[in-house]
Amino acid sequence: RRGQVPRQRPPGREMGRGLTLLLLPLALLAAPAQAEGGTAAAAEEEVKIEVLHLPEVCSPKSKRGDLLNAHYDGFLASDGSKFYCSRTQNEGHPKWFVLGVGQVIKGLDVAMMNMCPGEKRKVIIPPSLAYGQQGYAQGKIPPNATLIFEIELYAVNKGPRSVEAFNKIDKDSDKKLSELEISQYLKEEFARDGKKRHPSVHDEILADIFKKNDHDGDGFISAKEYNVYQHDEL
Repeated sequence: RRGQVPRQRPPGREMGRGLTLLLLPLALLAAPAQAEGGTAAAAEEEVKIEVLHLPEVCSPKSKRGDLLNAHYDGFLASDGSKFYCSRTQNEGHPKWFVLGVGQVIKGLDVAMMNMCPGEKRKVIIPPSLAYGQQGYAQGKIPPNATLIFEIELYAVNKGPRSVEAFNKIDKDSDKKLSELEISQYLKEEFARDGKKRHPSVHDEILADIFKKNDHDGDGFISAKEYNVYQHDEL
């Protein structure tokens, strides 16, 4: 239960794309934990979406588990003041995150469903789907704040837990990932990014992958254990 634009913890150290795909929830935008709970009235609130631009070719459309790349600006509905601008963060690079898994606030997870590359939206998010009664002081968001986001989506890709990613690692196609297969995958990813690492880093990461993913302790990571977003079929 995490959220991003902000929501959840600050991004961790970069450890290579392969490491990101297997270990991290791609928390690429810092964000604090959202307040839990809600009221019956809050349950009736919803995200209001206005499509500002729709490309002639609108495909693929985003779905839960997809890896999105987008720019967005955030404003307080109360006075129109801007509290967030992705173009001024991270040297202006668009933000990457996985949709629908809590890396952004709930309202953005909802607002960016069924969105295609090149599409622009203006969305209004009620407090219950943003930062609620607590607000987010670090982000200059007061309690019970309604938020407005202007979003421009650049890319919709298969997420890190997609069938394609699983099959790439599963060399023998037995629908489960062995320690040897993941070890080889890590070596390939480390070689690809070219960063120098102490040999012990490989072993530590490999052990951590199995600790976090091998839920039944059988020494393999099954398709079910790996494909946590479950939006594709193996």
